[in-house]
Amino acid sequence: MQKKVALVTGGARGIGLAVSAQLAKEGYNLAVLGTSAEDRVKENLDQIRAYGNDLIYVQGSLGDEKDREKLLKTTLDHYGRIDVLVNNAGVAPKVRADILETSEESFDYVLDINLKGTFFLTQAVANQMLNQSNQEDKDNDYQGVIIIVSSMSEYTASINRGEYCISKAGLGMVTKLFADRLADEGILVYEIRPGIIRTDMTKTVTEKYDNLISDGILPRSRWGEPQDVADAVSVLCSGKLAYSVGQTIDVDGGFHIRRL
Repeated sequence: MQKKVALVTGGARGIGLAVSAQLAKEGYNLAVLGTSAEDRVKENLDQIRAYGNDLIYVQGSLGDEKDREKLLKTTLDHYGRIDVLVNNAGVAPKVRADILETSEESFDYVLDINLKGTFFLTQAVANQMLNQSNQEDKDNDYQGVIIIVSSMSEYTASINRGEYCISKAGLGMVTKLFADRLADEGILVYEIRPGIIRTDMTKTVTEKYDNLISDGILPRSRWGEPQDVADAVSVLCSGKLAYSVGQTIDVDGGFHIRRL
């Protein structure tokens, strides 16, 4: 039997690196999309390859239609299949600004990658998964998995980066739409909603979050780590939540709990 193939966007750094490594550890071959030149992330990619499975790296932007097409073509030319898609890639505004001063350029930049890019890559991969399901022996019970990594910013207002919050809120509906459409097609669609996770994106606000955690903002009073998200991906890919259609998993130390 062919090894299963996982496609991970933003899979060479931060949360994506932890996800890629976890899936490689579990026996998946990997296709990784990243914006950096391959030699700049070679050390990280070598961590994934150390588990002994195949990995291809595609440099490109999720927000670029041609790069998405290149990613899909390269993956299928190399492996001939996709079993898991983890939509992890995302960007924050280059400059934080009050929503009364948000530029159209910044809005387009963030939404083109975080929301539009994720939607259309998911659409393309879903169609590929449907083709595989139709072509393969029905006794094999092909089951694709699509995971969208959003953020607690989906429901938490940050008025100095409104475009980011809007993009993540949109991903919540993208999850529901694809989950609804694909539920009876043998393709599972989920959302993972991380909270305060220790990554390059949160480095600039480390002191702020250290203080908030110390003051009790989280029931589980520690930073989240990329591996926390990777562990959630692992569970969702296991097929053990196959009846939990379109489910959102909060990986946030309990931030989503409203407390008095």
